Amino acid sequence: MVLLLLCLTPLLLLRTKLSLLSIVIIGLGLGCWRGTQYARQLLPYSNLAKQKVTIHSVALSDAVYTDKAQLGFDVGQVQLVTPLYQKLPGSIKVQGYGEPMIYRGDRLQITAMLYPSRGSRQASMSFAKVTRLQTNDSLLQNLRRRFSSAVLSSLPEPHGSFALGVLIGQRTSLPTEFEEQLSVVGLTHIVAVSGYNLTILIHTARRLLRQHSKYQATCIMAALVTVFVVITGGSASIVRATIVSGLSIWAWYYGRQFKPLVIILLAAAATAGWAPTYIWSDIGWYLSFLAFAGVLILAPLLEGRFCANPPKLVGQLLLETLAAQLMTLPLIMFIFGRVSAIAVLVNMMVVPTIPIIMATSFFAGVMSMLVPGLPGWFAVPTLFVMTYVVDIVRVLASLPIAKTHAFMQVWQVATIYTLLFFLFVVLWRKAPKNGRIQGVKRPTLSEPVL
Repeated sequence: MVLLLLCLTPLLLLRTKLSLLSIVIIGLGLGCWRGTQYARQLLPYSNLAKQKVTIHSVALSDAVYTDKAQLGFDVGQVQLVTPLYQKLPGSIKVQGYGEPMIYRGDRLQITAMLYPSRGSRQASMSFAKVTRLQTNDSLLQNLRRRFSSAVLSSLPEPHGSFALGVLIGQRTSLPTEFEEQLSVVGLTHIVAVSGYNLTILIHTARRLLRQHSKYQATCIMAALVTVFVVITGGSASIVRATIVSGLSIWAWYYGRQFKPLVIILLAAAATAGWAPTYIWSDIGWYLSFLAFAGVLILAPLLEGRFCANPPKLVGQLLLETLAAQLMTLPLIMFIFGRVSAIAVLVNMMVVPTIPIIMATSFFAGVMSMLVPGLPGWFAVPTLFVMTYVVDIVRVLASLPIAKTHAFMQVWQVATIYTLLFFLFVVLWRKAPKNGRIQGVKRPTLSEPVL
């Protein structure tokens, strides 16, 4: 692999159409080879389908109680114990009994029938017998649990669980009814950690460290990203966001500029090379990069074409939300056959409050840990903002138009994305050579933005 990258270096330096074509052909060949190798590693899942197996594995997420009162969670680092002794790649979705609770990092023994699965998981196990072999008692996990308990004790439900979902993506205790309401109005993404959380952290750090050296700011931003990934876990969405974040921080530090399309393709190639199943069956992978394209490409182009002056923070959030919704909507309609007619409106009303919720709920959790006797007083600001959000979700989710069935055929989806591609081209060509449109910079990644 390293030798191949060294061979590609001269082609990168040439910067000609022939060298670009050569890189694309070599990349496609390398991708096909990697996909074939990974498919062979997944063969044991097919051979063991509908057989009773015992595995040793590590929990990748905190467990949640499913509708059948089973604990549901994902596991990785899978070691097959019976009927064979063999390591298995990828992750498995597990639902079972045997333990009151499972936390991320716990080492488990699981016995159940193994069934093939679609999507990002390679298999599933239901009605499994779950036995904890080792508890993850690391300092970080203990701190994470203490912080979660502090937030839940300082806020009523569903506000406490909602705050943990926004902060660290923890949805363990989120009420089922409220989670369904979030899905109806198109707000599920705000309780699933993603690049948006990293964007807030990076921009906040840059503003607070404006008077410090670029080296210090870069080190602190990199440290914040690292801590965030460790706390929230290495889910696929976080890995993708981390790659984009790392590249953009690197470009900002060295004063370089990444074209948005380049950074999206780099992140897509890196993640697909690591796990080719993303391309084969992970809809979330496609939705993630479509949202990236909306935020990194479409939103800046629309801003440059129609905004005389750069919008403020709230305006920028609204524009990026609209662009991301526009890019993902056709695929959502094709896959799920439904769409929220008020998703864009609700996002515009709620998304600008997310930075406030993150800051105030983090403050409430930390202060509740330090001063256990007065948890409710520290949560007054976040309770005020979150009550506004919760009331909006509940009221608008009850509207008949909130959940609409809408299907799209393959040709319709292809047509819409073709039109969006031509829209990108037209808007880009209208950008003058000096990199400005009506006082707004042509979209680049000279700043770390996701």
